Amino acid sequence: MIRLKELDHFGVEVSDIERARRFYCDLLGVAFLQSLASHGLVLRCGERNVALHLNPRMRPAPVEIIENPLGKAHHAFRVSPEDFDNALESFARGGVPSHGPVDWGDHDCLYFLDPDGNLLELVRHR
Repeated sequence: MIRLKELDHFGVEVSDIERARRFYCDLLGVAFLQSLASHGLVLRCGERNVALHLNPRMRPAPVEIIENPLGKAHHAFRVSPEDFDNALESFARGGVPSHGPVDWGDHDCLYFLDPDGNLLELVRHR
């Protein structure tokens, strides 16, 4: 048996590296860590990394995916209650497709899409 210690990073395919960098760094506040030549970037989110990989042929998921996200591949990020509320306002102002908050009992979730249609989630624990 192999014992995984922890998640090191996860990868997200994007069709435009600079647009994705602006979205993740400027809107979501993750830090730029390094460039992967012309095919991607590595960003820092808390104690983990996010690798953005260029795929100019990718097809975004339909916007409707945020209305029924259960069972769909996604990445979730824990945020403070204040940042959760800020996201609601920022997404509405910036036209970011989003759905929520969804009450899961002990936490709330806000589902949203990056510019390439990748399903993402913000989690606010109570």
